[in-house]
Amino acid sequence: MKNDGTSDRSSGGTATGGDGPAHTTAEGRTRHEVARLLLEQGPLSAVAVAEQMGISTTAVRRHLDALVADHEAETRQSSRRQRRGRGRPAKLFLLTEQGRARFGHAYDDLAVSAVRFLAEHAGEEAVRAFAERRVSALVGPHREAVTRQGGATARAEALATALTREGYAASTRQVGTSDESTGAQLCQHHCPVAHVAAEFPQLCEAETEAFAELLGTHVQRLATIARGDAACTTHVPAEPVGSEGRRQHLPRTGADGVDGTSGAAGPPGAGGAAGADVDSRTPNGGTTA
Repeated sequence: MKNDGTSDRSSGGTATGGDGPAHTTAEGRTRHEVARLLLEQGPLSAVAVAEQMGISTTAVRRHLDALVADHEAETRQSSRRQRRGRGRPAKLFLLTEQGRARFGHAYDDLAVSAVRFLAEHAGEEAVRAFAERRVSALVGPHREAVTRQGGATARAEALATALTREGYAASTRQVGTSDESTGAQLCQHHCPVAHVAAEFPQLCEAETEAFAELLGTHVQRLATIARGDAACTTHVPAEPVGSEGRRQHLPRTGADGVDGTSGAAGPPGAGGAAGADVDSRTPNGGTTA
């Protein structure tokens, strides 16, 4: 007897890992199984899906309609070769690229392999050049919007807006006392390249130096997602460096300075050994160990 599609036909486990996000409800598990059939055998009609899953066609249509509404599936008409007898052509369902994404991609592994190949065959300088080219393409379109701001703090806010548009979910917060601000913290709550940066820190280093150049002052990386922190956090001092490229040394802050409630790191001076003090006015970018 066919059920209504609200109970799982399998043992009821939760799909995780490479199969996409967890599906903890019976409804969610059934929908995931419908999507899996479309992935493995699609395009399929609702009748064909129902026959394979052992649930009613009505229930399958509900799940298919939901996938279409979420832009995870699309429809097409069956060809003449696929028709059985006379009548209207059957509506077939297949996954879109967005629907395929629920089953995971190996893009991170591919990216790491590509950069690893670059390092092995062209050397570390090639990796560095790639990192600089990438961050230049990232912030370049937003340069004018950032640099027209008057001070480092205002520029940090403009940079956060730009990074958010690029998918980094960035924000800023003021640090210091109510009477005197010591600067701002630029927090990136998402990093699309964290998996690669964990093995190739040149990506983070190039990004930090680009931030220093855009903001017109040295900056200090306090935490990174690539190192396991809750957010990539960069301290931007309130006062810019002088015309001679004078550096203001800041105490290092590591993962211990991360605020678990906001994902931002604590102010400089909290201890630790992470982060790099960068002065864009020095010939080599000013990164210190």
